Amino acid sequence: MKIVARIFLIFLISGLFLRSTISNAITVDELRRVPKLTPETFASYFADFEFKFHSEVQDHNAFLSSKSGDCDDYSTLAADVLGKNGYTTRLIAIRMKGETHVVCYINETKSYLDYNYRKDEKKTVSCSSSITEIARKVAKSFDRDWIATYQFTFSSGVKRLVQSIITNRSIEKAG
Repeated sequence: MKIVARIFLIFLISGLFLRSTISNAITVDELRRVPKLTPETFASYFADFEFKFHSEVQDHNAFLSSKSGDCDDYSTLAADVLGKNGYTTRLIAIRMKGETHVVCYINETKSYLDYNYRKDEKKTVSCSSSITEIARKVAKSFDRDWIATYQFTFSSGVKRLVQSIITNRSIEKAG
């Protein structure tokens, strides 16, 4: 009987802990209402998030409540929230051999947010607004060459191409 009571107590305590952890997750609406939200401040909310790959972009609140996701979850949320706070954002996808990475470029700060830097002291990466320069910097952080890059929007769960796909090969031929 004591064993059953202890097991029940363990489940009860772990359930309460889990519920309090989930209830402490910030929501999209709360993020949008953060006073004087900057890209650096935005990024600070994600330092304890874990990487977990998803083949599709998660619902923003699902990403926030699970505290796990990947670069397109983070970047699409950043574009949404910072865009609603007066920033001009651009979603940039960089394709490398075996990997595609997404970042959110912010025109006003001449920098981009990258999920891989969310735990760093400096949470934004300074860069010109050139899509190929962004691709070069991102690929360099992976120690790879980039194959192609493009700008897209994300709204209501749909990605839409904004700028034609630029290949690294087309840049090499032009140079």
